[in-house]
Amino acid sequence: MKRALLAVAICAAVSGCSLIPDYKRPEAPVAAGWNVAEAAQPLQGWEEFFSDPALRQVIGLALENNRDLRVAALNTQAYAELYRVQRSELSPSVGAGFNGSRTRMPGSMTSSGKHEINSQYTSGLGVSWEVDLFGRVRSLSEQAMQQYLATEAAQRGVQVSLVASVANAWLTWQADEALLQITRETLKNYEESLRLTQRSFDVGTASALEVRQATTAVQSAQVNLARYRRQVEQDRNALNQLVGQSLPASLHPTAMTPVQLAGIPAGLPSEVLIQRPDVQQAEFQLKAANANIGAARAAFFPSISLTGGVGSASNDLGRLFDSGSDYWTFSPSITLPIFYAGRLRANLSYSELMKDARVAEYEGTLQKAFREVADGLIAQETYTDQVKAQSDLLQTTQEYYDLANRRYRVGVDSYIVLLDAQRQLFAAQQQLIADRLAQSVNAVVLYKALGGGSSARSPEQPAAQ
Repeated sequence: MKRALLAVAICAAVSGCSLIPDYKRPEAPVAAGWNVAEAAQPLQGWEEFFSDPALRQVIGLALENNRDLRVAALNTQAYAELYRVQRSELSPSVGAGFNGSRTRMPGSMTSSGKHEINSQYTSGLGVSWEVDLFGRVRSLSEQAMQQYLATEAAQRGVQVSLVASVANAWLTWQADEALLQITRETLKNYEESLRLTQRSFDVGTASALEVRQATTAVQSAQVNLARYRRQVEQDRNALNQLVGQSLPASLHPTAMTPVQLAGIPAGLPSEVLIQRPDVQQAEFQLKAANANIGAARAAFFPSISLTGGVGSASNDLGRLFDSGSDYWTFSPSITLPIFYAGRLRANLSYSELMKDARVAEYEGTLQKAFREVADGLIAQETYTDQVKAQSDLLQTTQEYYDLANRRYRVGVDSYIVLLDAQRQLFAAQQQLIADRLAQSVNAVVLYKALGGGSSARSPEQPAAQ
């Protein structure tokens, strides 16, 4: 027995050898960074990024109730349990059991020529353990852990996407509310113009054509009013789905305020992409494929299993635990692969090919991330100029409308000039709202492209249970 225990101790001491290839992060196939015009503070978490208290409250509700995020969290927990299952194979398995059997033998098969009934009862502890001399079990455990970490990164990616989706839905709701408001105001102006034109027609100073033009302007505004009312309600429904419940009546978007990034440092390095959840997920999947190569390599070497037991045995159930009924067994076994028709080598080749595929996926994810940030940065700069130019255009259009309205009322210009000014003003107002919405949405997209802010954390290994 002592020799058996010594053999187990020696195997445990030499086990743990790993055939996993040394991991080295692939070089990023992108430029070193982006050229950013001005220096600023680094990005913060969503709580600091979004200044609107109502929006922060809506995002908080979504993080608590959104079903997609809940599914992602449950998937992460499931992979954590799978990792614990795989890691448990590194330790011996111990179980307690009781076995009993009674066998009747016919007289033709006994030495006495008479039938016999034989009884056998055992009770004790059984131990089984695969000695991981070449790291096969350890490699599989490492693969399971990396798969869990990839799932955890995917969960954080769902959370970042959810925050961005809620913010964009809120901003769209704000924009449509603003469009609805200016449409109501424009409709009032059109109705006033129609009233004046109809009065002028009644006294013979306006033509029937002008009345029809004023009427079509009113009807066109009514069409827009119905469309924006529908969009506002649909925006609310979309936001309710993202949040996972109906929004409280107190949560309603106020006047549009442009969303500005908390800050992007000058000469922003491309290393910030490593913090993106999708990039981390791709790298963890690459590490899992790398660990699987170690398991495939270990399959070429012998595997050693140790089984044993200790307990009591007796032919009489009543004397099972009497003195002198102790027993123990120790059964080591070794399996040496000799001929598997190329299966082991094919499995190793498959593992290496899958690692190469994961490398390509990782590099592709980095390239996609770099482009998203680059597009967001250039859009951020150009949207600033675009909104400024559109604001100037709106101011000029407003002056044009005010002047045309005064000249029409005193009879200097026809209604055609006023109608043109009204339409240009309405179009300029709509376009400014659209540009501001696009600018704010781009800020949210850029925030997401940079990984959701500096609050993004690295996943941790699940604790043993």
